[in-house]
Amino acid sequence: MGNKEVVLEVKNLCKFFPANKGLFSQKSYVKAVDDVSFTINKGETLGLVGESGCGKTTTGRTVLKLYQPTSGEIIFKGKDISKLSDKEMVPLRRNMQMIFQDPYASLNPRMTVGDIIGEAIDIHKLYSGKEREDRIRYLLDKVGLNGSHINRYPHEFSGGQRQRIGIARALAVEPDLIVCDEPISALDVSIQAQVINMLEELGLTYLFIAHDLSMVKHISTHIGVMYLGKLVEKGTSDDVYTNPMHPYTKALLSAVPIPDPKEAKNSKRIILEGDIPSPIDPPKGCRFKGRCKYATEICGQEDPVMREVKKGHFVACHNL
Repeated sequence: MGNKEVVLEVKNLCKFFPANKGLFSQKSYVKAVDDVSFTINKGETLGLVGESGCGKTTTGRTVLKLYQPTSGEIIFKGKDISKLSDKEMVPLRRNMQMIFQDPYASLNPRMTVGDIIGEAIDIHKLYSGKEREDRIRYLLDKVGLNGSHINRYPHEFSGGQRQRIGIARALAVEPDLIVCDEPISALDVSIQAQVINMLEELGLTYLFIAHDLSMVKHISTHIGVMYLGKLVEKGTSDDVYTNPMHPYTKALLSAVPIPDPKEAKNSKRIILEGDIPSPIDPPKGCRFKGRCKYATEICGQEDPVMREVKKGHFVACHNL
């Protein structure tokens, strides 16, 4: 790890939601995040990918304590915040921000852009008066909008512009970590590239949640692949892309469009058979076994452990 400063370390994180099946039935839980561990160093981006419902967003929200973790540790800048109350979290909120998926729903339509961006500045008492206004205009300029937009309302902007406002709001308090929850999925492709480039240029520390693998490769230094609440593979962006090891990662990558027609012709799409099991009652052993053509007897009996198959490249699979 060298001298790199660790911003976030997540250890064995679990988030279960109660799910009552019936009046007299035994209490059950949706295991949305189940024993997830990863580390993000300063200036790095961890891309978290997987199918819808795999637990990516829940992981991001639990890391920020928008959801109370069921168990595990969330160590932010050397301090375990997993058991802190909402009140104790308030001073830390300045250092941990989120960019939401939907720029339409995450901005208050009754507030001006200036007040939306300035809200966190006011809560943490960072700037006031002219300094506050200068800071907001600077942030608008930083995300590619005009300082004169300060008195406009969200409905006066396009989707891409609204997402930029959301990013400016997250940047307002100079956070150490930004959780990006599918920040580009609601935008046009041309706007997506602009927003990704902008996030890259800012050079901050991100947990970047997405299902678009080509975008994730572009922005991430490291990638974690999730399946049904579990991390199944993690490593550097290059390692996971050029040498995917888990059968699920291979299937995900085979679905990424290839721009070169010759290469695309030679590539083979891996179609997964079967359905995703229920997170309420996940199967014993490996959760992917019902859709994996390499599954053996041990896969149905024991949960595979995340192990280092080559330096910095971890995979949870019995057959490697």
